Amino acid sequence: MNIPFLGNWRKRRGPAFGVAVLSDGAVDAEGVAELLAECDLLRSQAELAGVELDDSVASLEALDQLLPRWRDDEESLPWLGNDAGLYVGTVIVRTVPGAVWQVWPNGHPVVLLPSGREIDVVASGQTWASSGEPELSQLYAEVSEG
Repeated sequence: MNIPFLGNWRKRRGPAFGVAVLSDGAVDAEGVAELLAECDLLRSQAELAGVELDDSVASLEALDQLLPRWRDDEESLPWLGNDAGLYVGTVIVRTVPGAVWQVWPNGHPVVLLPSGREIDVVASGQTWASSGEPELSQLYAEVSEG
């Protein structure tokens, strides 16, 4: 999609990044986790490449092996990066004991480890989508060690 004013805006401001979870009251942690696990764009791209995203560490390794065809699409790159970050966060929350989603006051989701360390998985996903580093499986390995 070519929208001239949008392209000029992006040149001045850069691409839009991030995800926000906003609530008008108490946050349903399970509902937030389900919402963040959707990652529709990443799941559809992976399915087209024959990779099943089953929320496992092996699926992170499979994602790392995909040819990064999405880097040619400026429209979907930020969205795919968001999804990649949310997906690795979902794998961490579901497989690392004590890891949970935490939502900052501005709505930005991060993964909180039992040690108290916060992992900005969305930023890591953005970097992975645009450059391939850090590998999602490598990020998981570092986080799961503590």
